[in-house]
Amino acid sequence: MKPTLIEGVGSALFAIALLHTFLIGKIQKLASHFSFSSISAHFFHYLGEVEIVIGFWAGIFICILFLLYGHNFTLQYIEHFQFTEPLFVFVILAIAATHPILDFTARIIHTLARFLPLRLEIAAFFSCLVWGPLLGSVITEPAAMTVTALLLKNLYFSKNISHRLKYATLAVLFVNISIGGVLTPFAAPPVLMVAKIWNWDLVLMIKNFGWKSLIAVILNTTLLCLIFSKELKKINLDQWKFQSIPKWLSLAHLFFLIWTIIHAHHPKIFIPSFIFFIGLVSLTQKYQEKIKFQESLKVAFFLGGLMILGESQQWWLSPLIKGLNSFSLFIGTTFLTAITDNAALTYLGAQVPNVPFAFQYALVAGAISGGGLTLIANAPNLIGCSILKRYFPSHRIEPLMLLQFALIPTLISLCCFWLL
Repeated sequence: MKPTLIEGVGSALFAIALLHTFLIGKIQKLASHFSFSSISAHFFHYLGEVEIVIGFWAGIFICILFLLYGHNFTLQYIEHFQFTEPLFVFVILAIAATHPILDFTARIIHTLARFLPLRLEIAAFFSCLVWGPLLGSVITEPAAMTVTALLLKNLYFSKNISHRLKYATLAVLFVNISIGGVLTPFAAPPVLMVAKIWNWDLVLMIKNFGWKSLIAVILNTTLLCLIFSKELKKINLDQWKFQSIPKWLSLAHLFFLIWTIIHAHHPKIFIPSFIFFIGLVSLTQKYQEKIKFQESLKVAFFLGGLMILGESQQWWLSPLIKGLNSFSLFIGTTFLTAITDNAALTYLGAQVPNVPFAFQYALVAGAISGGGLTLIANAPNLIGCSILKRYFPSHRIEPLMLLQFALIPTLISLCCFWLL
C-alpha cells in the first residue's frame, strides 16, 4: 500500500523519533559543553528527556502540515483527534502521586507483606510488584504505575541498590503493569481500545486473560526475588514509617481518584473536578507535597504526540497485521509493540472487520506481553520512567539495557498467554 504525503512524512518523523530515543544519552552529554544556565544547555537537556521526544517530533509534523496545507487544513486535522486519554493520564497521575494516596497504598502493601512467610524486605518487594500491577485492573494502569513506582522509589531505589537490580526491577515493573491491568475490560489502554468494538466484558477478560496474567505476574516477581534475594535481604525496612495523615483526607483523595476513573471518558467532568482537588491540596499543605504537574504534563505530552504520529503508521501496520496467522500475529505484535504503543496496535487491529476471537486474542495478548520491552511500548511506562530515572546514571534509562532485562519476563508472559 502506497502512503499519502501526510502518511509518508509522519512515518519518516516517527522513525526519526524512535532513533532519537536511543540517542538521548548522547544528546544530554552535548548539554555539558555549554554553560549550565545557558539556553543551549537547557535546550539539549530538554531534547534528552524521553518524555519529550515523541511530542517534539509530532510538533515538527504539525509545523510541516502548516507549510504544506495551510492553517485551516491543519486545524481540522488536529481537531479530529480525541485527546481524552492524555488529559485523563495527566489528571490521574497528579492525583495518584499525592502523599495521602501513596500512604494509603503503602499501608495496604505493608499489611499484605506481613502475611507472607518471608523477610519483610523481600515480602514488601514481592507485594509491590504483584499487588501494585494487579491493582491496575481496578484503578487503571497509569494510577497503578504511579503508586507502585513511588513505593519502589521510597523503599528500594533510594537505598543505593545495584544498577542490575534497578534495571531488573524496572523491567518486571513495566511487564507486570502491562499485563496486570487485563483482569477487567476498562483499565488497560490496549484492552480499552477494543473492548467496546468486540463486546468484551468482565467475564471474558477473567476467563481468557485474568488468571493467566496473575500467574505471569507472580512468576516474574518470584524469579526476580530469587535472583536478587541476597541483595534484598541487606536492605533495612525495619523503620518503615507511615505518615500521620487524617483519615478524612485520605478518603477525600480516594474519592477524587475513583471519581476521575469512573469519568475517565468525560474530560468535561474530571477536569473541573481536578480544579477542586487542587484546592483541597492547597488547603491541606501540611500533609502534602507539591502536585507533580511537570511530570504529569510530560507524560500527557508524550501520549498526545504518539496519537498524532501513530495515526500516520496505519498504512503499513494495518496490512501487516491482517496478513498474519494467529501465532505469527501473537509474536509479531509483541515485538511491534517495542516500537509503538501497544494501545495503538490493538486499535489498528480492531479496525479489521469480522475477525475471529483467535485473531482478537492473539493481537491483545501479544500487545500486552510486549508492553515492557521499551519505554514507549506501553503508555504508563513513561510515568515509571519520570519517577525512577533520577536513580540511574546521568538520570537516564538506557533503552538497550531495559530491553535486555525485559526479555525474560516478556518470555514468561508469552508462555503464560499462549501455552496455558
